[in-house]
Amino acid sequence: MLDNNLTRKLSSSDPVQIAMLKGLVAGAINLTLALWLGALLPSVGVVVTIACLGFLGYGVGLVLFVLVLRHLGTARTGAYFSLAPFVGAVLAVAVLGEPVSLQLLVAGGLMGLGLWLHLAERHEHDHIREPMEHEHRHTHDAHHLHKHAAGDPSDEPHTHWHQHVRLVHRHPHYPDLHHRHGHRHAS
Repeated sequence: MLDNNLTRKLSSSDPVQIAMLKGLVAGAINLTLALWLGALLPSVGVVVTIACLGFLGYGVGLVLFVLVLRHLGTARTGAYFSLAPFVGAVLAVAVLGEPVSLQLLVAGGLMGLGLWLHLAERHEHDHIREPMEHEHRHTHDAHHLHKHAAGDPSDEPHTHWHQHVRLVHRHPHYPDLHHRHGHRHAS
């Protein structure tokens, strides 16, 4: 959870760069530890296979995770991503003929209830978005009412450094990139 909260703070940055840096740092540390503990390097074919699997399983998944963090916040993202084992369990039952156990049904029911609670929540109140500057992929909407400097892209969606002015407004929202706030009343 600590890693998710720290990554959420970076979620306005390029998710591909975040995934690449996290993967390179973690990979370098793990490789160093493995070699230090006496492990031997595998063949080139095994390294290429593992690199492709890591890219698809970790890299692409982490990019998607960061994008979801940006739009849904840490708690919701963690809840939605925790459904993955149940998808695997359903596939195991459907494809491999694994038995349906009482534990699976109870756990699946609880996860389904939690998911429904997240999806059914309606969160709307007056809120204040304080001024901020950052860069991320966006379209011009209520949160992106800015002019473009010469040389900034004008097609939508686009990415460039931009500034948000103080904004007081009301609409349904999640604790996303533009709605990280305490629950005080706007004045």
